[in-house]
Amino acid sequence: MNQDQELLIQKIRTRYAGKEITTLDELRALDRKVKRPANVFACIFGSIAAIVMGAGMSLVMTDIAAKIGMTFDPMIPGIAVGVVGMVLALVNYPIYKGILGSRRKKYADRILGLSDKIMNNGK
Repeated sequence: MNQDQELLIQKIRTRYAGKEITTLDELRALDRKVKRPANVFACIFGSIAAIVMGAGMSLVMTDIAAKIGMTFDPMIPGIAVGVVGMVLALVNYPIYKGILGSRRKKYADRILGLSDKIMNNGK
């Protein structure tokens, strides 16, 4: 067998061989486990806040109020809805930081233990 064939065989073998999970893989997975809930919350809550703010802007800037049957001036309700959306957008980041902080506190010992293990063993 020549070297090209051996390389091809080795490449195919690695696709089917069971992957060895290292401590670095565990550390990365744990880091993702810490960050994911905070990121998901921030994205969903931020999207909802943007939709609420946009609804308020639509009431103020378009004739959608007439189409939905509002007989009075939509300026005040539109501004109120827009401000609610802005407030939701403003509190999104502190809530995100709170969730992330609590998750970091919860998993800090395990992450620090794994990182110490990796730094000391080099694996």
